[in-house]
Amino acid sequence: MNQSVQQLTSLDKIVDPISEPIHRGFKTYNAKFDPLTDKIVTGNEQYAPTYWVATAGTPPDDDGPLPGDTEADIVIIGGGFTGLSTALTLAEQFGTAPLVLEANRSAWGCTSRNGGQGQNASGRLYRSQWIEKWGLDIAKRLDAEIREGFDYFKHLVTGIECDAQDGGHLYIAHRAKKLAFLENEGKVMKDVFGYNTRMLSREQLHEEFVGDQEAAGALLEPDGIGVHPLKLAFGYLKRARAAGAKVHTSSPVLDWETRNGIHYLRTPHGTVKAKRVAVATGGYTPNGLHPSLSGKIMPILSNSIVTRPLTAAELKEAGLHSTTFITDTRTLRHYYRLLPDGSVQCGSRSALTGADANNPVHLERLKEGLYRKFPSLRGIPIAYSWWGWVDVSHDMMPRIVQPNPDETIYYAIGYGGNGRTSSCRTSNGHSTPTI
Repeated sequence: MNQSVQQLTSLDKIVDPISEPIHRGFKTYNAKFDPLTDKIVTGNEQYAPTYWVATAGTPPDDDGPLPGDTEADIVIIGGGFTGLSTALTLAEQFGTAPLVLEANRSAWGCTSRNGGQGQNASGRLYRSQWIEKWGLDIAKRLDAEIREGFDYFKHLVTGIECDAQDGGHLYIAHRAKKLAFLENEGKVMKDVFGYNTRMLSREQLHEEFVGDQEAAGALLEPDGIGVHPLKLAFGYLKRARAAGAKVHTSSPVLDWETRNGIHYLRTPHGTVKAKRVAVATGGYTPNGLHPSLSGKIMPILSNSIVTRPLTAAELKEAGLHSTTFITDTRTLRHYYRLLPDGSVQCGSRSALTGADANNPVHLERLKEGLYRKFPSLRGIPIAYSWWGWVDVSHDMMPRIVQPNPDETIYYAIGYGGNGRTSSCRTSNGHSTPTI
């Protein structure tokens, strides 16, 4: 068993943020955290042992734990992609000074555990499904909003060193019967929404992109950028703070009370009195944080692995000659890509509960999924293995809203695994100027 897997499977200590003061240093990473059973993210934990953490370099400075009682016009709960990009945009474009409260370290949750696929997408539904569910007019308006978010994402990526790989996105038909579905989706995207999509036969896919042995063919979308998610988040953090935002780590919200329209957010070392609150906790939203969030998402676990860097001969044998990132058509999708250093990253389903997260069966299932696609990788060491929570809504679409116009509370959740660009809609869409 490799060192990263050994580390993951041995970590099962659950700690109390109050009984172990923050100034003693970072706590052991709790590999079994479950938002359905744990009231709060424990606070001040180390990062999960991901490839991204190992290769992102030294985290930039933040503002440390909240030092005592304070006031703020806008408080953002959550210091991942959504929280940091919202803080960045509020500070840079609207001249505000938002205050971010992060329970652990910056980008500790979904942001440092995902696959780094920046798609021109939102939630888990396809554009043809938007039309079927909500009609053509709403589908076109939704597409326009998502394009705006993706354009803003591209703008941010251009200004931050994050190992960007601009090559579009491949939907792989993992069975021949899925080709008709992809052909229809490609036609809808091209004829209705104006995207320059292209269908690829199995032979074209293998010749131009990747020798996936399960693939019957693929749909190529021209819009898509693979990134190093933690490097990108660290760039957000530096820019947000430079523009006037405060980012307080090791500051979990232990209690939230609203009196006369003012919010009082209690952390282990002080309370913030806030006029407005935006919740950006995604799949790590604990039960009981606020009534408006109750029952809004189903958190599900996703596993991810990264091989050691492959040699040129190993890459050639596997048929890995493109860094375009990939998703297959399974209900429980595999997502995978070739990273800049020659490693291969792959992710998919995991355990149902945090208590079962480090059961070796989930890692073995994911490895077998990778080997079915690339048989020659069997025996190549897995250098990193981790998991994290994804926020899925009841209709597979995100919510970026002010749920009650009489309350100055806003939230962005339900990304369903498309958080890199969905989060940019919070920071560049219509909701931010009203916060």
